[in-house]
Amino acid sequence: MFIIDAPIEEIIELENQIMLCKLFAPEIAKSVKPGQFVNIKVSETIAPLLRRPFSVCDVEGSFIYIMFNVLGEGTKLLAHKFKGETINVLGPLGRGFNFDGNFETAVIAAGGLGAAPFAFLVKQLSKDKKILCFVGGRTSRDVIDYGMKDVIPSTDDGSLGFKGNVVELMNDNLDLLENKRLKIFACGPTPMLRALKEFSLKNNFECEVSTECAMACGFGICQGCPIPSSEDADKNYLVCKDGPVFNVKDIIL
Repeated sequence: MFIIDAPIEEIIELENQIMLCKLFAPEIAKSVKPGQFVNIKVSETIAPLLRRPFSVCDVEGSFIYIMFNVLGEGTKLLAHKFKGETINVLGPLGRGFNFDGNFETAVIAAGGLGAAPFAFLVKQLSKDKKILCFVGGRTSRDVIDYGMKDVIPSTDDGSLGFKGNVVELMNDNLDLLENKRLKIFACGPTPMLRALKEFSLKNNFECEVSTECAMACGFGICQGCPIPSSEDADKNYLVCKDGPVFNVKDIIL
């Protein structure tokens, strides 16, 4: 884990207030794994003072990329920073995806901004795995396929691809998944992950999900991001330290 002042190389808008920020962070770029995150202090002098967690979207040499939606004050501040400005970055943090298993096909399931961790994962998986990406959004402008391949899209309003959510899309394309040695890697809103857990258990698919939660410290000290264990009613995991990636069988969503 490193804490660095990372210079901004570039911030671009991908689509519909979805931004991609390129940061010079060689220490983090060298050690981060797909699915891990960084905790960023957007401002040193004005609110919001707490750090904000961002999935590492991609790595390119000494640079890392983060993807974010412009919503609150913190992301508004970040979106309006300029090349050469520095932001304080803590990372890499958390537990990433396990992609060393005995599977032939990697199935990506991404809903909305849940696409954020997958460009980096797809880059790593492309070395020896087949990849199929199911990507959904509310409308066509909310479908984010940055860095993905073999994309099958869905939208809630039917403006692009299948009309429905990502899990409904996967169920509609079950013939592409059956009788294959596959593993599902997913990120998106909690209701989507909850439905995906039911889908994967029903079909006996191995599945890992990247969960979302408000965090403060990012490494387990504050105990502020619990997620219940599915096997022990008295046990909670911490999203920041034990996750954000979990085997879907291990947690209650």
